[in-house]
Amino acid sequence: MALRDQLRIMVVDDMSTSRGLITQALDAMGIRQIGYATDGPGALQILEKTPVHLVISDYNMPGMDGLQLLHALRSAPKTKGLGFILITGRADKEIIDTGRRLGMNNFLKKPFTPQELRACIEAVVGRL
Repeated sequence: MALRDQLRIMVVDDMSTSRGLITQALDAMGIRQIGYATDGPGALQILEKTPVHLVISDYNMPGMDGLQLLHALRSAPKTKGLGFILITGRADKEIIDTGRRLGMNNFLKKPFTPQELRACIEAVVGRL
């Protein structure tokens, strides 16, 4: 069984358009086990009950940004080992450095192509 058939991914983004674009790109890669949340607290609730291999999260979200979500995931025993990719329109050195310090596995700057998303994911989980 190919990695893409087993891989479970959660997309966390408050913008439905962004979630849709990421989900479409994942589907085109053959990844079928895709969940989503519209915010960080919602993602944490879902991940408590339904574990995934990889979280792809937007940085800029109301209430809890992507780095705060990453911190919460890394602080909980059940979710500390999840792969985490941060997507941001502002790939500032400060954001990226903070993400790396918190245990981010990779990041992607908006706008991105499906090929860039695939390369970003493969750098974390291996070849799809």
